[in-house]
Amino acid sequence: MKAPSFTLPRDGGQTVKLKDYSGRKLVIFFYPRADTPGCTLEAADFSKLASAFAASQTAVLGVSADPVKAQERFRDKHQLTVPLLSDEEHDMLDAYRAWGQKSMYGKTFEGIIRTTVLIDREGKIARIWSKVRVPGHADEVLAAARSL
Repeated sequence: MKAPSFTLPRDGGQTVKLKDYSGRKLVIFFYPRADTPGCTLEAADFSKLASAFAASQTAVLGVSADPVKAQERFRDKHQLTVPLLSDEEHDMLDAYRAWGQKSMYGKTFEGIIRTTVLIDREGKIARIWSKVRVPGHADEVLAAARSL
């Protein structure tokens, strides 16, 4: 399946588009909320592996519905190196099926479903991880990217 296109603002004030990564592998990890424990661990793990992803010719993007300013505070506080995109309107989240019904403590609500997508050099989705468990996840994604 072809990866849905997107154009989103990112930390630092730039705009990022899927076509910016044409001909390259791309990992997109969708996380529920900046500066929460699981999201911090996930973003830090991808940041720690940034050079390994780069060596495998794979770019990495993090996406949440947080505003850009919150993304920038998150980046600065935890010294994150991966670009963080803001999808406040949920357009990309919907397109990648990372927005949906969740439940916690018996309550049902709409929110970001922790999901990671690996896109190949041709712009096709090579793999999707849904309902991600954070520990070891970035390493697993790196191994999959290297195998493409």
